[in-house]
Formats: sequence, structure tokens, C-alpha cells
Amino acid sequence: MVTARYLREEHHIFREAFRKFLEKEAYPYYDEWEQRGIIPRSFWAKMGENGFLCPWVDEKYGGLNADFAYSVVINEELEKVGSSLVGIGLHNDIVTPYIASYGTEEQKQKWLPKCISGELITAIAMTEPGAGSDLANISTTAVKDGDYYIVNGQKTFITNGIHADLIVVACKTDPHAKPPHRGISLLVVERDTPGFTRGRKLEKVGLHAQDTAELFFQDAKVPKENLLGEEGKGFYYLMEKLQQERLVVTIAAQTAAEVMFSLAKHYVKQRSAFGRRVSEFQTVQFRLAEMATDIAIGRTFVDRVIEEHMAGKQIVTEVSMAKWWITEMAKRVAAEAMQLHGGYGYMEEYEIARRYRDIPVSAIYAGTNEMMKTIIARQLDL
Repeated sequence: MVTARYLREEHHIFREAFRKFLEKEAYPYYDEWEQRGIIPRSFWAKMGENGFLCPWVDEKYGGLNADFAYSVVINEELEKVGSSLVGIGLHNDIVTPYIASYGTEEQKQKWLPKCISGELITAIAMTEPGAGSDLANISTTAVKDGDYYIVNGQKTFITNGIHADLIVVACKTDPHAKPPHRGISLLVVERDTPGFTRGRKLEKVGLHAQDTAELFFQDAKVPKENLLGEEGKGFYYLMEKLQQERLVVTIAAQTAAEVMFSLAKHYVKQRSAFGRRVSEFQTVQFRLAEMATDIAIGRTFVDRVIEEHMAGKQIVTEVSMAKWWITEMAKRVAAEAMQLHGGYGYMEEYEIARRYRDIPVSAIYAGTNEMMKTIIARQLDL
């Protein structure tokens, strides 16, 4: 495989160091985390101690001022361990950037160093029981009352919902705004906020070690200093950051497809049927050839999109294309790889079974693939 142009020698050295860290601290325990249904905070702390949390943050707050290629390496290596580590990518490259981009100097000084150390785990709360992709119609409200915002509402499907110490909450500070999206603001809700409670850890088809939860706000008192950016600008901030969020999902899906292909290839080379290796049957070779081609196309596309993102280009359409196509491709690879494992593919002790369960949600979160096609269609001058 040709090495991506955005990766330099220091990125390869970093990858090797991170991979060794994961071989010691993650791979041996991942099955246990899946069974327990959560990744321990101690692992987050070790990630922080070794400089693997938010390395892109400015040095003045304790970061390394690293470029996005380091984030790519981290997300790829975490996905190779297992998809339930997605919450770390969310913390590193989706939530913390909101604080770095829109926070006041005081907010950055207060929160960023602890996001880097792993003392603070972050989440973002957009989705509600009645509002998923339709962000403009969220119903959670935040009414200013003296030095506080009084927040009422409910959020669901929140990644890192159990562990989170800081939650960027999308809420309506002006419920009567026309159009509705102009009334949305972002508030940072801290763990011990009065009136804020967590619901159950949600039971999911896949991502068993990832702590996804419901969040409840009943007259929650959030200090007015926890407003992120300006009132009424929340929807615009969300739109600005969704490009990177969807790219992170795409990178993970591409990596998962590569892992699943490798699992299938290894299995059919080891397994025998009718007196020869399964890999020698032409039908199996053709299926692997099709998978390899799809994966190569996906890798070429995602690498190009990463380069353009690192160059600061607005590539919402291209990211939307990559997100829907690569996540759907990864789902196809999962189905094919499981089939090539035969009956063993349906057994929990084989990694492909877990991968098969984990991959479908990538086509749903960060904006459903139907929404990605809607975004693309808007640019087609139809």
C-alpha cells in the first residue's frame, strides 16, 4: 500500500510508539471491557499520561500543537483494537475542538489541560428522543436567570455519556427564533451541575464497551460563564465542526474495512474444504478481489479528503460523499467477511462477529447516510 502523502517520518515513529502502548494497555483487556460494558477511566488516564489525548491542542494549554495527521494515526490504531474506543476519538477530535475554537481564554485555561491529561472526559449532546438529524428542532431549553441558565430537556444516544465530566449541550436559548436554528446555543455542562442526571447506560447491538447514555436536565443550573461562544450561534458552530466529525467516522470505517478484510483473508488461507484451502476456490478469490478493490478505492478517497481537510479547505460535500460511501462499503465488507468465515463467523470468539455488530452504526451517527446524500444533492444544481 502506498503511504499517504500527509504522513511524514515523525508520524510513522508516533504510530509505532502508540501501537506499542496499545499492545500493552488495550489489546489484552479489550474483551474484558466489552464484557463489562465500559472502558475504565484508568485507560483514559494512561492515554493522557503518554500524550495520546488531544495532541493538536496548543502548547500553552499542555498540548503538542500536532497536526491532524497525528489524529488520523490515533483514530486508525484505536479502531484496529476495536470500535468501542470511538469515544476517545470523539473526545480528541470532535468535542474538545469546540472548546479550543469557541471558548474564552478562561474556559480554555480551565478545561483544556485536563482534557489533555484525561482528568476530564468530554461528550457532545445534540440528539434528543424526538430530534436526531433535524437539529433545528431540538426542544431542550436554556433560560437565563441571573447568573445562570436554567436548562430543561433530555438528550439520548450520547457517546461517553456515563464517563463525561464536560458535556457540550445544544439547547434553545431563544425558542421563538425564526428560523428556529437561530435560537440554538451551546452550553458546557459540568459533571456536578445541580439538576443534571444521567439515565441508564444504553444497551446497543454493537460497541458494547462504549458508554452511551441518556442525559436529563431538570431545572439544571448552568453558570452563564459556561456559554460557549455567542448566544444564537450554536447551530453555526455545529455545522462548522461536523466536517471533521464525519471525517473521523470515515477514517474509522475505512480502517475497520481493512481489518475485516485481513481477518477474512487469513481465515480462508488457513481453512480447508474438499481437499484444498478455501482461498484456492475461484469464487472466494473473486469475492476477496472485489473487497480489496473497494477498500483500495476507499483508502485513496479518504486520504485525499484528509489532505484537503488539513489544508483548511471547505469540503463538506466531499466528506459527505466519503462518509456515506465508505461506511456502506465497510458494511458490505463485514457481511462478506463473516460469510467467508462460515459458521465460525457467527461465533462470538471470532473477531469478525464483533466487527459485524459494530460497523452498522457508522452509517447512522454523525449524520445518517441519507442526510449525507441530501447534502450532496444540494450541490448538484437539481
